Amino acid sequence: MNAQCSSIKVQENNGNLDFINTDETQWRDVPKKPIQYAPKEETIMLSGGLTILQDQLIQAALQSMGENYISMPNPNFESFQTGKAFGNRGQCNPTYFTVGNLVKYLQNLRDEKGLSSEEIVQKYVYITAGGCGPCRFGMYITEYKKALRDAGFEGLRITGFEHDKGIFQGDDIEDGILNFTPTFFITLIKSVIIGDIINILGYKMRPYEVEAGSVDTAIERCRDLVTEAFLEKKSLLKTMWKCRSVLEQVKLDRLQPKAKVMVMGEFWAAMTEGDGNYNLHRFLESEGAECIPQPILSRLMLSLWEAERDVLKGESLQVEGAKKIDFSSLKTKILLKIGKIAIKTHFNLYAKAIGLHDYEIPDMDKLANLSKEYYTLDCEGGEGHLEVAHLIESVKENIAHLVISVKPFGCMPSSAVSDGVQSLVTSRFPEANFLAIETSGEGAANFYSRVQMALFKAKQSAKEEFEVLDKPESMPEKVHNYLYQPHSEKAGTAAQIVASLK
Repeated sequence: MNAQCSSIKVQENNGNLDFINTDETQWRDVPKKPIQYAPKEETIMLSGGLTILQDQLIQAALQSMGENYISMPNPNFESFQTGKAFGNRGQCNPTYFTVGNLVKYLQNLRDEKGLSSEEIVQKYVYITAGGCGPCRFGMYITEYKKALRDAGFEGLRITGFEHDKGIFQGDDIEDGILNFTPTFFITLIKSVIIGDIINILGYKMRPYEVEAGSVDTAIERCRDLVTEAFLEKKSLLKTMWKCRSVLEQVKLDRLQPKAKVMVMGEFWAAMTEGDGNYNLHRFLESEGAECIPQPILSRLMLSLWEAERDVLKGESLQVEGAKKIDFSSLKTKILLKIGKIAIKTHFNLYAKAIGLHDYEIPDMDKLANLSKEYYTLDCEGGEGHLEVAHLIESVKENIAHLVISVKPFGCMPSSAVSDGVQSLVTSRFPEANFLAIETSGEGAANFYSRVQMALFKAKQSAKEEFEVLDKPESMPEKVHNYLYQPHSEKAGTAAQIVASLK
């Protein structure tokens, strides 16, 4: 051991104390050699990472504004392997999948499309979410740069928009490459909202389709119609009415008792549709379940709620000599209120046009009240108190037969909730069927096994709930139309329909 230690080379800067009494400087990760980047009109923006449908609609929406924007393909297991090859050790799934997906895409441009590494670095910009966080979220951009440097794309521009700043972005972005204007974000939010609505309907319909694949075919048609509407600047409201007629053609058998499963947890792991969460939603459907996904709308409403709460907390602080009326605070509150009204109005208009009648926009004040006894509202890491609130809400209002909290292996904010706080919640609500489960990129067999065990109990609950109901001698044909969305105290769709016919 001593011989090995004595052979270790001492670092050149070891013992160098020249930094003492020097001015503080901001460390920046910049390329070693200066790069002449392409002008804005030749620059191509890359991004992705939401649901497959939303990535495609965002591309159409931004291209309709003249932005040279491309949504990257959905990350797969090869992306994960690429991310592990070029990324630091000990990262979580979202980092490996998204970093690897970017590197894989650029490698394809170089190796398959014939672009040189220098041309790629000069012409492409990658946009990602940024911001401070309790885990590695605040380090994502540095991780991207490290992986790109090792993969031969040093200097490729990475920029992030703060997930909690809404439309107040872009002041520090150079060269005007990104136009983070209110119009930019309004158009972006419209595409996200429409994607949410169509995704929600897809999850409601797909478990009951008579012909396998018919719902996916109809959704692809709706995607094409909305894409065309964005690119040709047609009415999105009228387009959603056209989508209604497309979805009405799908034949459903909705009197099958299916376990209803709410999927929540760490934002990326709960939302992604692919290898990042072992295709969890599709796996649940193949096992006879109906999924309740967490839409991006929930994250938008949470961000607005947190921003509004921060303003109110700031106003509660008594500062000697402060103005009686803080007009900057008043302006922020007005803008936040306008933002909430705009999001809710657009969601309701598009939802009613396509025929989504029974979905309620998350009430953030209600969810906060449900969870504040168990989880501090001042902790804004990850999904914050929402994980606790969703579980309590699902039990009190009989929303689901099973609640799954999915997160990357080692996710600190989500694991602290699901492995810690939720144990207290489930002890106080013993009727809750709750499963906290982690993804690591590998280990799908263990993941599926645990889900199946929890799902067995949920399927039994759904079956019992349905069988105790008195069925009418004949069922009206309307119950098989997705537009028939009755309200009742039952959790399962089939039970809700039968109970509504009394």
